[in-house]
Amino acid sequence: MFTRWQNPLIYSLAFSSGFTIMGIELLGGRILAPFFGSSIHIWGSIITVFMVSLSFGYLLGGKLSTRNASLKRFGIIYLLGGIFILPIALYANEIMQAIFLQTEDSRYGSLMAASALFFLPTVILGMLSPYSVRLLVKNKNESGQVAGILYFVSTLGSALGTIITSFYLVLYLEVNQIIFTFSALLLLLGLIAIAADKIIKNTAMQVKDQEVRHV
Repeated sequence: MFTRWQNPLIYSLAFSSGFTIMGIELLGGRILAPFFGSSIHIWGSIITVFMVSLSFGYLLGGKLSTRNASLKRFGIIYLLGGIFILPIALYANEIMQAIFLQTEDSRYGSLMAASALFFLPTVILGMLSPYSVRLLVKNKNESGQVAGILYFVSTLGSALGTIITSFYLVLYLEVNQIIFTFSALLLLLGLIAIAADKIIKNTAMQVKDQEVRHV
């Protein structure tokens, strides 16, 4: 049955989300640099915005996961993440220019710019980890082990996202091209999750029909 592939699929999705989050965070420094420079307070602004937005994402994702969690809704979160990172590539210059002209201090300007560009998409992507835990945990006695494996997989994805983006992607692609690639990846993963949900439900219905016929 297809259901035996549900957990590996969720772990793969969690790996990919970690990869994407850190890839985007790493690109943040290069995106903000033309207007605000690349000093340590720029990175302080980026890291702060990502950590705060992820914390809100974890909170919202945990709350959402208590309401009829499904792969379909999980996939929708990926679709939203793919959509909401597009403005980073499409409107970053306009947003940063407007903030730059209104804010003399680059510390607060970079903090405002990072918030405008990264807060919402990172909140959405942050929802994925707690939602993944909810989909994976079937027995409360194994919840700790499941969460540990999930965060291992997700953090490993983050590490690879950091090194692959910094060592390779930025050498061969422009920043906007990388953002579009991440967006396309998230959209594809969302569609895969939604399709998997439909297949699992159809399979379950077929098994149930067969059991009824045998009775």
